[in-house]
Amino acid sequence: MKFATQLPPRRDVGTLLLADLGERLPGAVLELTRERGTVTLRVAPERLEDLARFLKEERPWQFAYLANLSPVDWLSRAPRFEVVYHLRSLAFNYLVALRVDVPDETLSLPSLAGVWRAADWLEREAYDLFGIRFAGHPDLRRIMMPDDWEGHPYRRDYPLAGRAGA
Repeated sequence: MKFATQLPPRRDVGTLLLADLGERLPGAVLELTRERGTVTLRVAPERLEDLARFLKEERPWQFAYLANLSPVDWLSRAPRFEVVYHLRSLAFNYLVALRVDVPDETLSLPSLAGVWRAADWLEREAYDLFGIRFAGHPDLRRIMMPDDWEGHPYRRDYPLAGRAGA
């Protein structure tokens, strides 16, 4: 495989990714951190969809697999919610995480269902359990809770046993 010989070593992936993104999608990445061998990019919410398409489609990255999408409720922080996306490049065995703050004013991020099909159900689950909306999602409705359920039960301030403070 000719292309495989041109791959950067795994330890250099974050540095090379940041340089490539800085040149081709300036302003999309706000910060890069490394934690336990995983490169994490903090992404500007308004650039999320552009960055996702770039990471999936452009060589040498090809992050074709959206492994997970996890909302985080920080409750007392502003912005309150963030969403963490875990991506894997199956062709080259790179792993990267994207962290995106969800604006408090809208509680919405762009849908990535048009980039990775797996995002369809993962975004529905995040909507149902946390109340985060995904603009442009093809069918954003409850997936875990009954249609007439009130509230979002994974929020940290969700009333346990049906009453606040329980």
